[in-house]
Formats: sequence, C-alpha cells, structure tokens
Amino acid sequence: MGLKLENVSYKYEQGTAMEVAALDNVSVEIPDGQFIGLIGHTGSGKSTFVQMLNGLLRATQGHVYYDGEDIDGENFDRKGLRANVGLVFQYPEHQLFETDVVADVMFGPRNLGLSEEECRARALEALNAVGMPERFYEQSPFDLSGGQKRRAAIAGVLAMHPKVLVLDEPTAGLDPKGRDEILELISAMHRERRMTILLVSHSMEDVARYVDRIMVMNHGKLIFDDAPRGVFAHYRELEEIGLAAPQMTYIMQYLKEKGMPVRTDVLTVEEAAAEILQYV
Repeated sequence: MGLKLENVSYKYEQGTAMEVAALDNVSVEIPDGQFIGLIGHTGSGKSTFVQMLNGLLRATQGHVYYDGEDIDGENFDRKGLRANVGLVFQYPEHQLFETDVVADVMFGPRNLGLSEEECRARALEALNAVGMPERFYEQSPFDLSGGQKRRAAIAGVLAMHPKVLVLDEPTAGLDPKGRDEILELISAMHRERRMTILLVSHSMEDVARYVDRIMVMNHGKLIFDDAPRGVFAHYRELEEIGLAAPQMTYIMQYLKEKGMPVRTDVLTVEEAAAEILQYV
C-alpha cells in the first residue's frame, strides 16, 4: 500500500517569532515499488518532507499513513516504521559511529532485538549488496573515503530489510566516478529488490536518467508530480524557481528552433544522439 501524506503541513519554531512553514498542505501518495526523484531548491522543504516519512518529524497539521495506518496513531508501531522506511542522510558521517564497519552496520538489526548471529549475517549481506570490499569490514568507518562512507551508511539501512529506502542527496560531495557508482548501486537495488526508493537530488541529469516519477517542491508546496518528461516539459517554470531541465532538453530545444525537426522531450545523451542521427 505504501506511504500517503494527507494535507500535511509542518512549522519549525511554531508559535514563536522564528516560526517558519517548511511544508504547506502537501498531499501525495508513494505506492510500493516506485523509484521517485524529489527535487527543489535549498529551503524548498525536501528534507522536512523525507523526515516525515519515517516519523522523525511529526506533522503540525494533517496525517501521514503507512500501509493505511496513521503513523501518529496511539498504537502505531513507530519502531517498526523506521525499520521499514530507511533514511540515509546527506552526510553519512552523521550515521556512522561504531569502532568498525561491520559493527556499525549491525547497529540497526541489534535495535530490532535480533540475535548477534542474525545481526552479523544481515550486516555481511548488506555490505556485499553495496559492493563494500571485505578488507574494509574491520576498519573504522571514519577512515573510509566519501564513497565508501556512503556505501556503509546505505548498508546500515539495508541491514534493517526496509521496504522503502529514502536517500537525501546521496551523491553530494562525491567525484563523478563515485557519484555514478552510488547511483548505479541504488538503481540496481530498485531493479533487483523492487524496493520503493525516494531519491532527493539537485542533479537534473541524475533524476532524468534513473527515476520513474519526479516530485518538485517550492516553498513547502508540491508544485509538479509527473513522469520525468512531463515535469521537464515545464523547464521555463522550473527556471523561475531556481531549477532547470537536463542539459539535453536545452540542446534539443535549440536545434528545434534552428529548424531541425527533433523531439524536445529528450532527457539523456543517448536519447539525444539517437534522435539527432535520424536527421544527419
């Protein structure tokens, strides 16, 4: 059944002179198995939105449902929710704290009350799934590279066996090779495990290439919610709120204006090359 937000608003410092509305009457459904991109300029409400999904923040107004149950209900299992809806923060060092990588990944399963044997089995399974070399298993997580820290942080969430994986800017600060590796890893998890994935990103190229659906936020409101081609067709409106379309969209638009009868809803280099070659 997935997740559902119904007329959700959230205010920081509510009732004070510093009150700020981070979410404003947001209603949206996230069904099982989708790969969704969430985009918006800094301060648009993206991080607040994702923290609503596993109960880290409680709605000032409205309701959040998981599999049809109100997560703020009196008897709702919030611990179970956080096992099922895993959140990887933008800076993985905020989630890493144990003496070695395996112990860090075991932390989540231990909180579920599992045996040490099961916790270790889940940790090794998750580390293998994210492609972490065994030579790093006994190292301090703080000695890892940026990309390896991301893998360890993702493994720590995967070890909980979540149904939903939420990633807040998982490639921030990585070099191009590291970024591509992490995105390919996430895409493979979606294909192979059919997990629901919500990817928060500033890269239009990344969301265009990988996701099935894009949600766009601006000043706490959800202003677009569509397939990538549908969202990026509004590239002028996106520019007005500080965003943009993938570079290929602009290139194809330019060629169209110069008289080449090409499609302008192209999003990737591969699509653009195939389209242009038809007319060369």
